[in-house]
Amino acid sequence: MKKKTIWDLNRDTVEQYRAKQKNPLAVVLDNVRSLNNIGSIFRTSDAFGVSKICLCGITATPPSPEIHKTALGAEDSVEWQYFATTAEALAALRADGYVICCLEQAIDSVSLEKFEVEKGTKYAIVAGHEVNGVDQAIVDDSDVCIEIPQMGTKHSLNVSVSTGVALWHFFERMISEK
Repeated sequence: MKKKTIWDLNRDTVEQYRAKQKNPLAVVLDNVRSLNNIGSIFRTSDAFGVSKICLCGITATPPSPEIHKTALGAEDSVEWQYFATTAEALAALRADGYVICCLEQAIDSVSLEKFEVEKGTKYAIVAGHEVNGVDQAIVDDSDVCIEIPQMGTKHSLNVSVSTGVALWHFFERMISEK
């Protein structure tokens, strides 16, 4: 088996990618502090065709050399918007018809593998601060909490990793519908 070259991958230009139809999926970053995590989430969002990222509160915004280090240009391909508060972002998304899915360990959460992605529905995945998670007021304002099942002693994942796992779940089901 031979690894593919960059030319074998037939990647879109930023302009071609931005013009493509995206998945009805948004990511909301609730006070994510690490610029490397933010960049990683941009890159993963590009890979899975996320329609937009909402950067909220203390979450840094492009342009930033530290975001670029892990985003590798995805900060230019994925649409993003800054909101002073996560509550403002949720209100705007809800007004646009999104179901708000908080990615958090919560009482009565739905285990990710059991969460049913419904065709034609727009979803926003809210990911939180590296230490404190998603703010409780945002958890309360969400339509559903989704939890990633885990077996280890840490009982948590890095925010960029958990966002990637959740995005894969939604992406896999969205592309199987097409």
